[in-house]
Amino acid sequence: MELPAIKLPQVELPFDIPVLMHPPVDHFIIALPVIVLLLEVVNLIVKKRAVGAVSFFLLVLTVVAAAAAYFTGSIDGKEAFPLLGEAAQGELKEHKILGTYLMLVSVVVLVFKILSAMISRGLMKALYLFILILFVAGILKQGKEGGELVYKYGVNVEKVQELDSELFDVKEELEELEEKNKAAETEEKEPAATTEAKEDPVEATPATTETSTAPVEVEVKETSQEAVSAVKEKVEEVKAEVTPAAEVKPAAH
Repeated sequence: MELPAIKLPQVELPFDIPVLMHPPVDHFIIALPVIVLLLEVVNLIVKKRAVGAVSFFLLVLTVVAAAAAYFTGSIDGKEAFPLLGEAAQGELKEHKILGTYLMLVSVVVLVFKILSAMISRGLMKALYLFILILFVAGILKQGKEGGELVYKYGVNVEKVQELDSELFDVKEELEELEEKNKAAETEEKEPAATTEAKEDPVEATPATTETSTAPVEVEVKETSQEAVSAVKEKVEEVKAEVTPAAEVKPAAH
């Protein structure tokens, strides 16, 4: 089920976020909730306040990491969005929507952690653990989709974006050459001697002119066909490079 988009108020940060900071931040937002969940499960057995205090501290860090993931992801997403295809843009939008929900849910988890510590009842603790499990499941799903954006669509992979841009330019060149070739063929099929319909015998001389220009038209046609063939070969070469390049794992992720 597709989640409805949430429009948060725009927050102006007092500093600039560099591009490609989202991948390293993701490692924290994925690891921290999993560790908190493991600590809470262990604390069901040992029942130590120290374990609860550590999990609370890690949850605070989780909220900070979720906010950092949201802002860094927005920067990287804006950088990559114009360079992506329609399918990849749709996936990126869904990734951002889920990330927004997860950032808000991280605050909810922290609130329920505080309530479970204040209200020592089994129902409250069970509700807190349930929300925490849902949050961890959402984080793991978000991490999986983020990996697909990189390895399937090549989001923010420089080599793939360069090859995609080159492929687009070559395709445009191919279309232009094909249009010129069609125009040349159309001109060649037109009546060779329109002036023959005229009754003036003096006007018959252009026929010799057309005969002299015929080899030039043939030569132009052959040249355009050779250019089209050359561009088609270039398209195939770039396509062959794009496919393996999309599978290259970026070192930063």
